[in-house]
Amino acid sequence: MDTKKLRIAVSGTYSTGKSTTTEALSLVTGIPRTHALTAREILVDLLPGKRLEELSAGELIALGLRRLEERIHHEASEPGSFISDGSVIHEWVYGEARMKAGINPSANIFHRIFNEIVGLPIKPFYKAYMEAYGKVVKSRAKRVYDVYIHLPVEFDLVSDTHRPVSEPFRELSDKILLDTLKEINIPYHVVGGTVFERITKIVELLDLPVVMDIKEAITIAESRVRESIEVIEKDARHHSNQLQTSRLKRLKYMFRY
Repeated sequence: MDTKKLRIAVSGTYSTGKSTTTEALSLVTGIPRTHALTAREILVDLLPGKRLEELSAGELIALGLRRLEERIHHEASEPGSFISDGSVIHEWVYGEARMKAGINPSANIFHRIFNEIVGLPIKPFYKAYMEAYGKVVKSRAKRVYDVYIHLPVEFDLVSDTHRPVSEPFRELSDKILLDTLKEINIPYHVVGGTVFERITKIVELLDLPVVMDIKEAITIAESRVRESIEVIEKDARHHSNQLQTSRLKRLKYMFRY
């Protein structure tokens, strides 16, 4: 494959190792990596004082649009090849999965059913909105990316306090991602295994240049990703310590959609 201008999107749902894989692949090949800010980083400015599980459908849309803006900005700043950690369809997929699984997928069954009932009057609007949003990002994905590398669900879901995600929700997201890649008819490869096996396979599949030893690149990538996570989690712990959710506030969240 011609690598003079090769735009690679690395796809995958939660805890599939996208960040480590894209960081290591960028180091190995010398191709720049692009990514959007994390949801937690965006929340600080966009919706200060709120956690993901507290967001309404409208607020989730705002968050998704902000991340879409991030992706488009960073991808457009790379005139040549790039490796994207995720892609423009990822936030749309997240929204689609939330529509199917409920506003808070990690909540208990009683809360999910209650939220569904509360959301019945406005759900048709959000469904229509997500269909329009999907058309836009699918069209852009076909124009912008040359190939997708999809990372399957192989690793355990990372347990944390900020993402309202469950294992069924992760599996649903993965299915929507793969179905979407098939629908838009863009070249894609499902690449699994250890990070070393993934990088080796991707380099072979796409005939990419190698400018750094793969094992060395993985060590550096793991260190960078770990440091990034630690910085975010320190902020998240501080935020969590400052946030007191009263019984009345929890009841209020039950009535949101």
